[in-house]
Amino acid sequence: MSEFALVGLIGIVVLVAIFFTGLYVAYAMAIVGFVGYAYLINIPAALTLLSRDMYSVFSSYSLALVPLFIFMGFIAFYSGVSSKLYDMADKFIGRVRGGLAMATVVACTAFGAICGSTTATAATMGTIGLPEMKRFGYGDKLATGAVAAGGGIGILMPPSVILIIYGILTQISIGKLFIAGIVPALLIAGLFVLAIIIYCWFNPDQGPKGKTYPLREMLFALAEIWETLLVFLLVMGGMFFGLFTPTKAGAVGSFSLLVIALVQRKLTWKNFLNAINDTLKTSCMVIMLVVGATIFGHFLALSQIPMNAANMVADLNWPGWAVVAVICFIYLVGGCFIDALALITLTIPIFYPIISNLGYDLIWFGIIIVLITQMGIITPPVGVNVYIVKGIAQDVPLEKIFIGVIPFLLALILGTGIMIAFPDLATFLPELID
Repeated sequence: MSEFALVGLIGIVVLVAIFFTGLYVAYAMAIVGFVGYAYLINIPAALTLLSRDMYSVFSSYSLALVPLFIFMGFIAFYSGVSSKLYDMADKFIGRVRGGLAMATVVACTAFGAICGSTTATAATMGTIGLPEMKRFGYGDKLATGAVAAGGGIGILMPPSVILIIYGILTQISIGKLFIAGIVPALLIAGLFVLAIIIYCWFNPDQGPKGKTYPLREMLFALAEIWETLLVFLLVMGGMFFGLFTPTKAGAVGSFSLLVIALVQRKLTWKNFLNAINDTLKTSCMVIMLVVGATIFGHFLALSQIPMNAANMVADLNWPGWAVVAVICFIYLVGGCFIDALALITLTIPIFYPIISNLGYDLIWFGIIIVLITQMGIITPPVGVNVYIVKGIAQDVPLEKIFIGVIPFLLALILGTGIMIAFPDLATFLPELID
């Protein structure tokens, strides 16, 4: 092993160790990347790398869409669009056993279409849905599990922040990634609903039947979510037909939703400022992660670890599916300990060359990665969505929430298997816009 490769491996070990100190992942990657680069070359070169990478990321046109889509999600939250989504889903399927939990999953999917953040989706639907399910006598396991798992659809349903970062790191069309995420997101939502049906079949006390609404109220509730449908069709339709780029789509979506909220007088000045504040904090977190990953990625490239890993895999002569299985397992385990966005930014520079050399579709691979990291946000010890739900339902023991997500975790595993077996589910829509 060369000295550069050895230093690279030491850097990875040190980085993982720093994670456990509680330091922000972005800063940890930047520090290790800077120090490693300085050791292998020299300090002036590392300083040049630091300034160049920070400037290139902060001046990147592609990253301009991150705050735009995040802002769109927070405008939807503070203007009450999310509560309308839940009300619509409740009126349509709330009357069946486990219907409120299904309504939560449907509402999470719809809200994810204008949000793209798993934590925002889980927090929003948890605030709205958990009190309702508790009022109708739902069990804590099913109620909290549905919110925690349903919120995860937000990282797959476009506009997904993780797909944005994946597209930037791999130079793949973000518009195509967005289009590719639609069918898998709907598939996972359907499997979640199926999981609830099966779970309530064996545990009827966990999801009692809810109220039955007349057809008139159901249709009225459906008409009430016209804002979500309009913005989603405007954003996705504009990208699908080539009317505007993903960045412009974010601007169009944010502006249109803001205008709708102002015309309806559903957005107060205080909530508007809150939306801006939350957007700034979240956007800075995401962009700093990209900065840290870029610096660390250049250090890894200098250490030749990605190239050596790709060559090692090639020398093993394993079939492609076995290599993909190993990478998926690494993401599954890593997702249990590292935040999904941080895991993506950390590992893509390593695995991207391997998958590319094997000849797999990189859009399909991006969807698979998101599906697997979606498991990580509901599994211990990190399980960020579980902790968000715990913060809302403080009377529910943490272990009960983790037990509640098990049926949804099994559904995610099944969904990932389906996507691996039938990759066209993720690629046929993007191929239509070539």
